[in-house]
Amino acid sequence: MNYSDNALNIITLKSYKGIGNAWIVKNIVGKKNVDDIVNLLNSKSKQSFVVTIEHFETEKNKIQNKIDALGDFCDGFIALGDLHFPKYRGNVKESEQPVYLFYKGNLSLLDDENKNITVIGLLNPSTEIEEREKKLVSEITKREITIVSGLAFGCDSIAHRQALIGGNTVAILPSPLNNILPAKNRELAYEIVDNGGLLITEYYEIHQSAMELNTRYKDRDRLQALFSDAVILVASYAKNSATIWNITNQKLDSGARLAMEFAENYQIPRAIMYNHDVDYQDPMFDLNRELLASNSVSILTPKVLDNLVSEIYHKKTHAIHQTGLF
Repeated sequence: MNYSDNALNIITLKSYKGIGNAWIVKNIVGKKNVDDIVNLLNSKSKQSFVVTIEHFETEKNKIQNKIDALGDFCDGFIALGDLHFPKYRGNVKESEQPVYLFYKGNLSLLDDENKNITVIGLLNPSTEIEEREKKLVSEITKREITIVSGLAFGCDSIAHRQALIGGNTVAILPSPLNNILPAKNRELAYEIVDNGGLLITEYYEIHQSAMELNTRYKDRDRLQALFSDAVILVASYAKNSATIWNITNQKLDSGARLAMEFAENYQIPRAIMYNHDVDYQDPMFDLNRELLASNSVSILTPKVLDNLVSEIYHKKTHAIHQTGLF
């Protein structure tokens, strides 16, 4: 398994009370040694005791043992300050910036110059929605763009499977790599890796409560926006769909709503799949209609998709020129 001492230091820092992503982003620049880190903990955090180098090293060894126990399920983990730590997209506040990632597969798919589009939606799409999504994903992968999604049932799984036919895909998980959720999609996860794709997560231990798992799903949704150049919503219920349509026999989706909210907050382009002639009375498109009414998204047409892809290519080419690679 590949990881640096810097990565171990950062993940150990997160185990201390009150140390979150924002603290690490503000205080950890480059590869600080343990002496510097312990001094920072004692001077710039609110620990209830004086942290010693010995205490930090003991905690670090405990965490390292847990990480090493992941074995072949994980290729490695990478952290802020490491040479190839992926750069997020968009404008993101410090508390929501990732500071480390566990991965299995082709980590270069998160490189800033790689072109990524997240495709998300319902857990239970109709057959008609599924067929439309397959055509959409096929058109995206033809343009040499990587599909990002969350390995959930429904639209996420459809996006990954369709991407595997002619392109690359990244699955972002709310669980450690040795305990993939949902369990029924483990074979799909392995297939993604076997075909040159990537699995990533911020976790190396299983969740301890339903509340913690809900938080992890929310964090997963944030990463779907952060590592994409655009987010496309296939279809989703809105927050008030259960009331509007008197739906009482199922839990309605929230992940797609959250991912779209994160994308808006990060100023990442958003688009929706929608055909007014056939979708205007379908509750599965409630969120699509809600977003459309806000005038903050585009309806995907062949022309809109071409323009979206062209803009992504333009930004990537401009960024490469700016860094002096040409």
